[in-house]
Amino acid sequence: MAIRCFVLDDEPLATDLLKDYISRLPDLELIGVSNSPTQALRTLQQMPVDVLFLDIQMPRLSGFDLLRPLGYRPKVIFTTAFREYALDSYEFDVLDFLVKPISFERFLQSVGKIYRFSPAVPILPESPEPIKASKDYQYFKVNKEMVKLFLEDILWIEGLKDYVKIHTVSGTLVSYLRISYLEEKLPPDRFARIHKSFIVALDHIQAVSATYIRINNEEIPIGRIYKAKLEEVLQRD
Repeated sequence: MAIRCFVLDDEPLATDLLKDYISRLPDLELIGVSNSPTQALRTLQQMPVDVLFLDIQMPRLSGFDLLRPLGYRPKVIFTTAFREYALDSYEFDVLDFLVKPISFERFLQSVGKIYRFSPAVPILPESPEPIKASKDYQYFKVNKEMVKLFLEDILWIEGLKDYVKIHTVSGTLVSYLRISYLEEKLPPDRFARIHKSFIVALDHIQAVSATYIRINNEEIPIGRIYKAKLEEVLQRD
């Protein structure tokens, strides 16, 4: 399911740049572009989006002013030439804050955050049941690309300081991430941290001993402080 995006910036050159960046990623669907904040507000109220690329300093209506009456909260990525707005932007729980000029590489970092969150939901839900996103993949930055990995293909993840080595059924990738960040973002019913340097995919476990887990015929050590939590996870399964 494509992630619905809207771009609002009073500078046509800025919207053209983001249109080009979005067009390069097949999972992003650009459903609207505007250089007028007042017109964009009416459009967005009638047509909710998942992600809003939003300028802050605009005539008649700032990016902050536009969000308050919107009625729902999309994932917001602020795009601005003014760094001093960064602190104020976090009042709105923004996904990212991009300072112009925006490079494609920096844009990709923001996109990586988009894929780790659910689509927008109404502030006042229309139904009593929460809306949940069904997501069986994650994007990982590998060199200068955002590589899509299906969760079912991940065997285990190895932490290497500021990097992680992701072992999959088809090979190994290295991504610039901390293992503690992935521990928070990966679904706990499918992945478990068993060591300060290792997260394993529960579905791929072949055997468990007192000191290691075997996956794909490789023995992955179990850290002492993680042993009790691992036992709880395995018993739950």
